[in-house]
Amino acid sequence: MTTYGIIGAGNIGSQVARAVIALGHDVVIANSRDPHTLAGLVAELGPRARAATAQEAAQAAEVAVVTVPLRALPDVPVEPLAGKIVLDTNNYYFERDGRIDALDRGEATTSGLLQEHLPTSQVVKAFNHIQAAQITTDGTPAGTPDRRALATSSDHPDAVRLVTELYDALGFDTVDVSPLSESWRVERDRPAYVVRQNRDELRANLAVAPRTI
Repeated sequence: MTTYGIIGAGNIGSQVARAVIALGHDVVIANSRDPHTLAGLVAELGPRARAATAQEAAQAAEVAVVTVPLRALPDVPVEPLAGKIVLDTNNYYFERDGRIDALDRGEATTSGLLQEHLPTSQVVKAFNHIQAAQITTDGTPAGTPDRRALATSSDHPDAVRLVTELYDALGFDTVDVSPLSESWRVERDRPAYVVRQNRDELRANLAVAPRTI
């Protein structure tokens, strides 16, 4: 059993919470407001979940998940996440985040921005290219023909291993597109983004992804 500290309680954060709780893990979840605003979600999630501040979720986390607008990255606690694996689900939506020149020019990745903010954490890309609801509905047993695949990437092999095991437990194959600097291949509007694809199809879509959109 692992305690997941989830920073961000939107569609992806809430669905990842449901998914890992179904696997028998604990969740400490935070949003940008008071923890009391998560009372309804925590009641739904059950006794394995509790609401907290972002600082508390980061401290409690054995594995962390960061799923916030890019403008909120500076608010992600740094010290309590030191040395920990941090799953980054973020995508760049300029309509929400404003224009970020380094991303527009293809000089940075969303995961790279988080890794820069968390220099001693093990950041790994995960769950950014699947619709939230499908995290708990599209999985199938290992060996199922045409099993859906998801990508991950990191500069840290232990983080890739953890995400690979988590994906498999949830019913997905994995394609490793490490290092973290290659994580742009599954960012918004690339061929692999929110498309149902098996492992071979995902590899093909990753290979033809354009660096800038």
